[in-house]
Amino acid sequence: MPLTAAPGDMTVATFLSKADALRARGPLALMSSDYSLLKGEVTGAAQAYRARLRGEQAAGRPSSCPPAGRAPFNSDDVIGQMRTYPVGARGQTTVATAVADLFRNRYPCPAR
Repeated sequence: MPLTAAPGDMTVATFLSKADALRARGPLALMSSDYSLLKGEVTGAAQAYRARLRGEQAAGRPSSCPPAGRAPFNSDDVIGQMRTYPVGARGQTTVATAVADLFRNRYPCPAR
């Protein structure tokens, strides 16, 4: 039985490498299996973050305060967040961490 990584476990370095290769393909990128893979990484990481956030909210200590429903992020937002990490750190930073940081940066909670 093969082991598979959880969505969001891909490193930022790997994600950016694949994303850059897809962008170079132009419209043909939509037919690539890597397109679905990258979309699944971000979607899975966002779902996991939202689940964790619900627990934080129940405890009264949310790490971010996004609007209800889907956060209005697009691929440029996610990739932009990933490019903020130093090149040397991208191999140790996961997509899940980048998505969580994007939520925290975009939707900080008001000071109490």
